[in-house]
Amino acid sequence: MTPLARLIPLLLVCLVPLAASAARGDSEQPVSIEANKGSIDNRKNVHVFEGGVVLSQGSLAIRCEKLVVTQDGDGFKKGVASGGEGGRASIRQRREGRDDFVEGRASRIEYDARSRKAILVGKAEVKSGGDEVRGEYIEYDGATETYLVTNSKSPEGTDGGGRVRAIIQPRETAGEKSP
Repeated sequence: MTPLARLIPLLLVCLVPLAASAARGDSEQPVSIEANKGSIDNRKNVHVFEGGVVLSQGSLAIRCEKLVVTQDGDGFKKGVASGGEGGRASIRQRREGRDDFVEGRASRIEYDARSRKAILVGKAEVKSGGDEVRGEYIEYDGATETYLVTNSKSPEGTDGGGRVRAIIQPRETAGEKSP
């Protein structure tokens, strides 16, 4: 299980499209949650936090207006962070073995620990180092480290009009060194 999949247990995501690159020590840190209101139903395994929600665990930070986390019978978690009226949810986490962060923003961020997939919907964007991906829908598969980006609010098409956008920085090759 990836580090992000282990730290999502209690609460979400986020995120952030980031399961394979999450800082390994984060899952060993305590989860801290602040919100205006919280509801915990241990019988149904549903946790809901609302109003200025801030979740932190190690280098992971999730900010949203509403966070709902559910757990299935096998202990896998699913989380949904939403930004509220016109706002966006955000997730930020240090990349494994690097000094930079992976950041994601969208109207809604969903994370499924079982499938290791993160889905960002509504004005979605993911930044990692100098790379950026933007569209209405971004799906990140942590198992295969692949992205699917569309300009619709679903993975099927481009009914949202416009185009997706990606900025990809050149990579150093094995004999190259940065000046």
